[in-house]
Amino acid sequence: MPLFGNTFSPKKTPPRKCSSLSNLHMLDRSTRDVELGLEYGIPTMNLAGQSLKFENGQWVAESGNFMGERKEMQRLRKRNQQLEEENNLLRLKVDILLDMVS
Repeated sequence: MPLFGNTFSPKKTPPRKCSSLSNLHMLDRSTRDVELGLEYGIPTMNLAGQSLKFENGQWVAESGNFMGERKEMQRLRKRNQQLEEENNLLRLKVDILLDMVS
């Protein structure tokens, strides 16, 4: 039994007036496709002058000579591996330091 009464009594929220303010659900299918832009092509992007497209879950070069820079890709993979190992080592050191502080 509270001494001074129950001070916490939240107000009830008013019911919603409308489920949607958009009138797109009233349009026919062809107009909706035009308005919402549902017809789109294959995703493409440009990286370092190479044009890539996304097909069957893989990025494929449109120009066909994307694999010509194999040595650069191998160097980047090796550098990425080194950075990941360094990152893991630094995380371990931070964990050890936090354990020492606490």
